[in-house]
This record gives sequence, C-alpha cells and structure tokens, in this order.
Amino acid sequence: MSEALLERPEPGTLATVRRGIALSPELRPGLIGTLVLAVLSMAGRVAVPIAVQQGIDRGIRAPGGPDLGVVAVIVGLTLAILVVSTACGYAMTRRLFTVSETALAALRGRTFRHIHDLSMLHQQSERRGSLVSRVTGDIDQITQFLQTGGVMLLLSSGQLVVTTVVMLVYSWQLALVVFAAFLPAVIVIRLFQKRLAGAYRIVRERTGTMLGAVAESVVGATVIRAYGVAGRTEKRLDSSIGSLRVAQQKALRTSVISFSTGEIAAGVALAAVVIVGVLFGVDGGLTVGELTAFLFLVTLFIQPVQIATEVLNEAQNAVAGWRRVLDVLDIDPDVADPDTLGVPLPPGPLSVRFDGVSYRYPGGPVVLADVDLEIAARTKVAVVGETGSGKTTFAKLLTRLMDPADGEVLLSGTPLTSVRFTSLRSRVVMVPQDGFLFDATVAENIRFAEPSLTDDDLELAFAGLGLADWLAGLPQGLETPVGERGEALSVGERQLVALVRAYVADPDLLVLDEATSAVDPATEVRLQRALETVTRGRTTVAIAHRLSTAQSADEVIVVDAGRVVQRGPHSTLLLDEDSIYAKLYASWLEQTR
Repeated sequence: MSEALLERPEPGTLATVRRGIALSPELRPGLIGTLVLAVLSMAGRVAVPIAVQQGIDRGIRAPGGPDLGVVAVIVGLTLAILVVSTACGYAMTRRLFTVSETALAALRGRTFRHIHDLSMLHQQSERRGSLVSRVTGDIDQITQFLQTGGVMLLLSSGQLVVTTVVMLVYSWQLALVVFAAFLPAVIVIRLFQKRLAGAYRIVRERTGTMLGAVAESVVGATVIRAYGVAGRTEKRLDSSIGSLRVAQQKALRTSVISFSTGEIAAGVALAAVVIVGVLFGVDGGLTVGELTAFLFLVTLFIQPVQIATEVLNEAQNAVAGWRRVLDVLDIDPDVADPDTLGVPLPPGPLSVRFDGVSYRYPGGPVVLADVDLEIAARTKVAVVGETGSGKTTFAKLLTRLMDPADGEVLLSGTPLTSVRFTSLRSRVVMVPQDGFLFDATVAENIRFAEPSLTDDDLELAFAGLGLADWLAGLPQGLETPVGERGEALSVGERQLVALVRAYVADPDLLVLDEATSAVDPATEVRLQRALETVTRGRTTVAIAHRLSTAQSADEVIVVDAGRVVQRGPHSTLLLDEDSIYAKLYASWLEQTR
C-alpha cells in the first residue's frame, strides 16, 4: 500500500457512509419515498398481531359468544392490508435495486477513471491486483450489501418503528420490559462494531493482496515454468490465501459474538414479557387478545434486532470496501489535467525544450539532473545511454507521464503542465517498448488511435509503411485476434502493430521508447523501414539501445548517470574514440557480429 494511504487516518463508519453517499448522488433521489415504502410494507406484518388481538377479544371471546362475522371482517381487512404492503415491498425493492445499480455503476466508472488519471509512478507503487479489486471486488461488496443487506435493513427499520409504536399503544410497561432486555445487547453490539470495522478492512486488504498474487502468477506463468519455481509460487499463493482465511475467520468470530448476544436478549425478552404479561392479566391490565398480540409483537421486534446483527456483518464488510474505494479517490493525481484552465498546444510542428529539469523517484537517487536542451521542430533525435542512465525517464517527462521535480518541459514554448490533456495526447504519441496491445483484432487495436478509419484506410496505412506483405501473411489479415496483451503475436509483430497505430494517429511529436529492442534481424529491418516513413516530417525522439537508430538520426543525445554528456551527429560523436558514445557504439558493433 502506498505511503499516502498508510498515513491517512481511518474514518469512522458513519463518516464513511456519509462520504460514500455524497460521492454517489444517484443514491439520494427518492430516498424518502423508499423509506416510506419500507414503513408501509411493514404494515402488513404488524396488522397480523392486531388482527389476532381483535379476533380474540371481539370475535372469539365476544360477550355474547363467538362472532364469526366479526372474525370474517377482520380477516378480510387483514388480507387487503397484506396485499397493499406486499405491493409496497415490491416497489421498494425494485426501486432500491435500480438506484443502487445506477449509483454503483457510476462509482465504478468514477473510480476507474481516477485510477487511470493517477501517475504511472503511483500505479507502479501499488500492486495492480489491489487496484483492480477496488473497482471490482470492493464495489461488488457495496452492491451486495445495498441489494441484500440494504433491503433487509430498510424493512427491519420500518418493522422496528411500527412495532415499537404498536407495543407502546398496547402496554408501555411491557414495552419498557422489552427495551430493558435488549439494552445490554445494544451496548455489546455497539462495542463490537468498531472491532468488526477493523476486521473487515483487513479482509478487504488481504483480498486485494490475494488477487494481486493470483494475477501475477497467471501473467508470469511462462517465467514460472521456465525457472521451475511452481512450488515456490504455490507457497506464495497459499500464504496469501491463508492470510485471507485467517482474517475472515477472525471477522466471523467477532460477528458470531454479536449475533449470539442478540439471541440471548431475544430469549430474555420473551420470558420477561410472558411473566410480566401474565401478572398484568391477572390484575386486569391486559386482555387475553392483547397479551397474545404483544407476544407476536415481541417476535416482530426481535426479528429486526437479530437481522441487524447479521446485516452488521455485511455492512462492515461493505464499509471496509467503501473505505478502500474512498482511499483511492482521495489521492490527488500528481500529474493533473489543467482541463478548462489549460491551453492547447500551438499549431504546427513542435519543438522541445528541457529547462533545468531534474527528477528523482521517491526515496531514490536522482535519475535526471539539470537537463538543459532544445530539440528543433521536425528534427529526428536519438537518446542513447547505458541501462539506468535515465533515458526512459526522459521519455516519460517529455510525454508528461510524470512531472519533473525541478525545472520544466516545454513544447513550442508552452509548459507541459499548462497543456490540456486532450491537446497533448492528440499531438504527442509515445510507442512504449513493450508494444502493448489490447485483447482484440489487429484492426481494433489500430483504431484505438483513430476510430473513424475504415479497413481500406488501415490497409493503406500498412502499405504506406511497407508492411502490406506482413499484413497479408496474417491468418485473418486485419481481423486477426492478437490475444491478451498481444501475446498471439511475437514481440516484433506487436511493435509493428504499435508503430502503425502511432502512424495513423499522425502526431506532431513522436516518442519511441526502445521501439526496436528485442526483435529478430528480419523484423528489425521491417521496423527500420517503417520508422523512416513514420518519422518523416515530424519531431521524433527515439530512445534505444540498438544504435542503428542513432545512425539514421539527425542528432544523438548521450545520457550518462542522469546527465546529458554528449550531443551531436552520429559521425561527429565517433571522432572522439574515448567518448562515452564511441565506446557504446563499439560495444554494440561487437555484439552484432
């Protein structure tokens, strides 16, 4: 978990629920109407004890003997009330389901968009399985509570209110006896509520950890098999699953104590009502019908209390999930979109300027220090250096995937921090080194850059890059599925598709991060030919270990230990045989022989 989440104090249950509802305004419309329907739906249950009392006192024990006509009328009225209350219950449940699904779908989308807006640095600081569980498992837990526990809670609340009123009308003395029996249970449940909240927060956290371990094991299956570490991986998974099981058992034990307390209170209340009620009856304070009805009412009073202890279990689990969602939403994106306050990039070719730029990762050393450089528009530049020299950080700062710790990056004189994302992402495109593809067809992956392109447009794009023969060799051409993360294609083929995707986006600044790394010689030839077309007429910054890219660049920038140490054309930099670039080039030539 990130330091931002660890340092934030944990809010209380009510504060969490209030914030959750505030962030889901879709839950609020019609809330009063839903509560009214809940109360009305309980009228049918309370009508039964009243009907029993009236049937006994005015029908069966009538002064002149049993009056079946009165009993028939009471039964008829009760049936009518039950029909109406059942209809109200149906309307309430349907309303609650519709509202909760709408609200939580919006919350899921809002959470996903916020996670997507967080910087790559923050996303990398948390396990991805844990982040995914915020959008899936945690919100699913809230949904489950609102649609099951929430319905039970509303119905129970309505039943408790109506039953309490009727009990006070029949006998306030017996009502006080019931309240006194349940008072200790309420105190105990209240005390255990905080423990349950903490226990279920741990459950949700360990669920995220387990999902992360499972996802990592699936994604890394090839490496696990290649190194024969299936046993260690299983132990790691067993450990995360075991930790989750222990946390769930602890939470359930706490919940069982609360439930048992409610059961004991229910038994005490029934016994006390029978004893005190009989004493009142002997003294003429209660009729047989009233005492019988009161026992029914006590049962109706007990049900919500018992249900409350069960719902409390679900509620604390849902609140724990809500807290984890709110924890993410509370994180301010450190790379924020200026949106309406921002400006678009100026039209035309883009130039680049790094003005005193430095960057360090949290808790780590400086990876870029005092970088001052300019790249003219329509210039093709290669950035080279040893692994860990700061090349990829340079690319991320240039595309504003991260912001510098000091200094600023400017495109055509405009600071990146003031450029609206809509303008930046449409004018600046980065081809990452892994050539990430979505689980779709080749055509669909390219249309991520420009959805309006037809198949003919896509075929022209491939032809324009000299890749028409490669496309024709695919099993289904443009409709060839690439698989999850593009794994149905080779590394080089994924980079070819990613390059075509960048080409159709038609950016003014193209950043290639290791775009020709880890490919076979034949694919590299294809890539180099395609790159010549893609980079023509636009500002291009290529970051590569393979120095064949540097040979064709207008200029080479050499980065060493986070500093720009050399700059100039490839041929000029080779004149000094003792320079860092000359040594890098000699080493690369040696490896390619």
